[in-house]
Amino acid sequence: ANAAPAAAPAAGPDVWAAAGPAGVGAKSAYLYDVSAKKARWARADKTKRPIGSMTKVMTAYTVLNGKVSLDKVTTVQRKHVEYVTKKYKDASRAGIVAGDKLTVRQLLNLMMVPSGCDAAYVLADTVGPGWKNFVAKMNANARKLGMKNTHYANFDGLNWPSEKSTYSTAYDQTRLGYAVMKNSTFRSVVKQPRYYLGATGSHHSYNLWNTNRLLGSGKGAYKGAIGIKTGHTNAAGYSLMFEAVRGKKTLLGVVMDSSKTVEAARFTDAAKMLNWGFGVRTADVWVVPPVPAGANVD
Repeated sequence: ANAAPAAAPAAGPDVWAAAGPAGVGAKSAYLYDVSAKKARWARADKTKRPIGSMTKVMTAYTVLNGKVSLDKVTTVQRKHVEYVTKKYKDASRAGIVAGDKLTVRQLLNLMMVPSGCDAAYVLADTVGPGWKNFVAKMNANARKLGMKNTHYANFDGLNWPSEKSTYSTAYDQTRLGYAVMKNSTFRSVVKQPRYYLGATGSHHSYNLWNTNRLLGSGKGAYKGAIGIKTGHTNAAGYSLMFEAVRGKKTLLGVVMDSSKTVEAARFTDAAKMLNWGFGVRTADVWVVPPVPAGANVD
């Protein structure tokens, strides 16, 4: 049932790219028209690259296609917290607290919105059971989806065991995006500019911005943006999986390594691709909103 994005036209990527959006800096890119079920534009879409936290899209897909209830409650362990506070101190985190009792649904939000590597670890442990079993399920799902040039070494895209252990292609990531956006729970999570969870007797409160600034950061969202996920490591560069809807047209895309140094480049690349796909006048320039105070950048 997971009909996939079509391959690039026979003319080849260089010929195809010449007719595409101008000014896109990403080293790999893919734009798919979900409504028409056809590819619109690609660049180096079969080139394997590290993907950073775009890995969490497959983490979410594996959770949502597993046998675990979204209402299942799991307790955050000290190892889940120390994973980001001691072992990988530069990792993006939701700031979850050891001892908090959270549902799988809440953990999905805490993973996808602020790109919480700590929440990803809890989910992998819970659903696996154990993270190694979970990663095996991620790779099995990749094979089922026809992602032939993808491998997951972990549940969050961090640089272990090496910076290139987890890799994929723009084409494969678009296939994944197409499949997972069919899930209503996933769609409801990734479209949120912000996630707030009030404190209860079971857990602390959480109030977190989405790392995807196409959704805005209090202002300035890209018109029609409905997700999906940022990704970044030094090896991956600043990357993004994105989707937007205008009228009857839905466009899904991926940019990989838009820049190694300019964090906002992935959002401007995505906007240029979307504007081109939607037929927007090039004079209509969308300005990337600033990073909100205290928000993660991933």
